[in-house]
Amino acid sequence: GEAREVRRQQRDEFGKLLRSIRGLPPALPALPLELTVLYNSLLLTVGASDSAIKGEADGIRQGLLRVLEACGACGQDLGMEELWQKVLQEVTMEELQEPLHRLGALQAAWWLAAGRLGSVAGLFQLLSTAEAPGKAHCREGQNKLLSLIKAWRVPPEGSSLPLVQSTEDLKEILCTTAAFLQGLQELEAGNFPTALSLLQEAAGGFCSKKVLAQIYTCLGCCAQRMGKPQTALQHLKRALQVDFQCLPALSHAAAVYHELGKTDVELQALTLLYEALGKNPPAAASSSPYFLIHTELLVHTPILTSLLHHRHPSEVKYLLARRCLQDGRVADAVDHYLDFLALLQEGLQQQVPLDGSSALPRVPEVFLEAASALEQAGRHQDAITVCEEVISRTADLIPRVLRVEERLEQPECPSPGAELAGGLLSQKKESLCCLAWRAAGYLHQGWAWAKLGESKEAVMQFSRCLSNLLRVQLHGSGVEPTESLQPEVEVLQKIRLLSLIGRGMQFLELGKHKEALLDFQHSLQVSPGDPAAASCLVQALWKLNRKQEAAAQWQKFSQSSPEEDGLQQGQRRPLPLYLVSCLEQAVFPHSETLARSIQDYLRTANQDTS
Repeated sequence: GEAREVRRQQRDEFGKLLRSIRGLPPALPALPLELTVLYNSLLLTVGASDSAIKGEADGIRQGLLRVLEACGACGQDLGMEELWQKVLQEVTMEELQEPLHRLGALQAAWWLAAGRLGSVAGLFQLLSTAEAPGKAHCREGQNKLLSLIKAWRVPPEGSSLPLVQSTEDLKEILCTTAAFLQGLQELEAGNFPTALSLLQEAAGGFCSKKVLAQIYTCLGCCAQRMGKPQTALQHLKRALQVDFQCLPALSHAAAVYHELGKTDVELQALTLLYEALGKNPPAAASSSPYFLIHTELLVHTPILTSLLHHRHPSEVKYLLARRCLQDGRVADAVDHYLDFLALLQEGLQQQVPLDGSSALPRVPEVFLEAASALEQAGRHQDAITVCEEVISRTADLIPRVLRVEERLEQPECPSPGAELAGGLLSQKKESLCCLAWRAAGYLHQGWAWAKLGESKEAVMQFSRCLSNLLRVQLHGSGVEPTESLQPEVEVLQKIRLLSLIGRGMQFLELGKHKEALLDFQHSLQVSPGDPAAASCLVQALWKLNRKQEAAAQWQKFSQSSPEEDGLQQGQRRPLPLYLVSCLEQAVFPHSETLARSIQDYLRTANQDTS
């Protein structure tokens, strides 16, 4: 705060001095002083604000035009690149070379900040040619821009006026920035080996610990994308050693551990991240207190913002819950989900965009995942309560009938109604999602009541689930929905299958074997060859004393190879996490006993025949 106040005072004093000089017509003897005052004034303006450099540097253009005016030339109608070219080629006065070169380095900083790397290369080509014609060229395999900046000889400081930041320091910062920016560009373009080399160059440059940690984080992301997780972890650990507040590095490290399947370490990293995000970070000190222009002010590209994205604590809490549930750590998953639901009650929607831009799914999915965790932990009544919340909240969001047309041919040129159709499609997609969430709520309640031994109540919830799904009507000669609605329709079909199997199993418990048989037959129409539905069907036929049919179905089911089933599974999209526990429950519990009974029956039948 104190340093910035001093800079403000100095900026005001230099600004006043510059205005008084510019009140006079430009004169060649006074220009070196004027350009040095301009250099200091621009640096102090940046230092006083300490915010990212944007736009053009105020004053540089005017300074160059005054130089041309003093030499009897003009360049009012020229762009900045052409203006620099004219000045450096036509102004040969020895005394002006030093201040012009310094101003050129400052111009390069502004252009780097704007991502105008080509302009910077052109400017340094001119600066190097001006001091040694024919010298500026780079060797094979070297980066052209970096070679040009490094080849530029910093002018010696004259005694006219002290500089507030030396040109030598500025040159080093330009080198680091150029390497960092180009590394990010190559990373974005997918040229990973080049990106790695440039980012390593930047890491060896002139920058604060904060920026160095950011560079190591980018190196880690680059190595991860190259398929080198161990190297990625080394870079990310280095980032945290340099600056323990570089939390994006911890976030990326958790993702790498996830990729490696090291769940324990991944969960440790996420827990540390959650705790660190919960603490108030110390007030950020000026990153490079001794430099008015530093790398942070020049590098602010979208890819860097994306790589250094700070997760909201609630996103990390959700990731912890989800990873625990996926890994079968049910008790931990329940704790994390309940913490997260408490955050939701506190108005989390206002703090985090729940629109897909964060790691968080839609709110009903979180509730259903929480219900799944509670069920697996044996807290069936709590699971029922959580599902009731989803069911009640989606009640008014679903139309009475939802028509899904078969796949439509895309018109070659968009018609005026295409935008309207797109809007209707996204509306339909949303309605299908709401329907899936509501149906899944009933499905979970059905399984929870079944676990509590309340078969009648379970049948009622499974029936509600199925009657909700009747709202969807597939139209057209085939029943293939449009490509963009395919995932939603597949989820609904899976819920229908699981609900029919669940209700059929409860009918068996209640001794209603005919009703059970009907449900299992329907479930095999929904998903032909489904192993759970097939084994349940065999059981229902057996219970109805239709032993010959049961044995024939069992033989047919036994002969379908597990490879085929696996292949079918592999071709399908992964199920939403909230359905995985239902899928695990929809497995016929007494299949081995039934198989033995059928084998005994078949042996007896064969003996009778012989």
